[in-house]
Amino acid sequence: MRFDVVTLFPDMFGTVRDLGVTGRAHAQGLWSLRAWNPRDYTHDVHRTVDDRPYGGGPGMVMMAAPLEAAVAAAQSDRAAQGFGVAPVVLLSPTGRRYDQQGAQSLAGGEGVILICGRYEGIDQRFIDRCVTDEISLGDFVLSGGEIAALAVIDAAVRLVPGVLNDGDSALQDSFNDTLSGLLDSPHYTRPEVYDGESVPPELLSGHHANIARWRREQSLSLTAQRRPDLLERARANGWLTRADEKFLAALAAAG
Repeated sequence: MRFDVVTLFPDMFGTVRDLGVTGRAHAQGLWSLRAWNPRDYTHDVHRTVDDRPYGGGPGMVMMAAPLEAAVAAAQSDRAAQGFGVAPVVLLSPTGRRYDQQGAQSLAGGEGVILICGRYEGIDQRFIDRCVTDEISLGDFVLSGGEIAALAVIDAAVRLVPGVLNDGDSALQDSFNDTLSGLLDSPHYTRPEVYDGESVPPELLSGHHANIARWRREQSLSLTAQRRPDLLERARANGWLTRADEKFLAALAAAG
């Protein structure tokens, strides 16, 4: 899998390329990254990539031509490396919400070209001509698309087989299908007693079925408190068992 990023700040992507589990996986060749700076595709001495918006208003708008040239260069380089034509994804508040399913989809493919906007926006003609999808992290605005792109890359790369030391680790993530799309349960490690607080006895029992049921109930309880929408989605998809519903009914009656 390969990510190409069109960005005015290529150095920002060293965090996923060089550090942590994604950095180790990059060094092992499990995924690759290349950044493309639109300033390298300008033709004036100032390397101009933005200009004032037509119609007036505050801020500056990124120009279409340098962005399109950067995308073309990325596609050409990908083709030379044996990759197919990549989707071109813009990080934008108007995009669809990025979620765990989106990360899993990216992890199963050849990768994408991510467009990191800056300033007040991007010339719509570039979006109409080149962008195939738009992604948003949520209902807030960042100074640019780089931080969002880092999150998109990290969430996808950690799901690539071989990236995590324990292959089952990602299966226990919040939102994963193995958890019915619910939030993960709490976790504990040594010492057994910390400042007077003990690890829940169920986790010390050695009884695997009881441990699994405790974790499931904790997941259900936490999701009911904080993300009831995820519970409704799990129910609509038929992911909740009779035991789950019985626990949730008791939880509602007690609460």
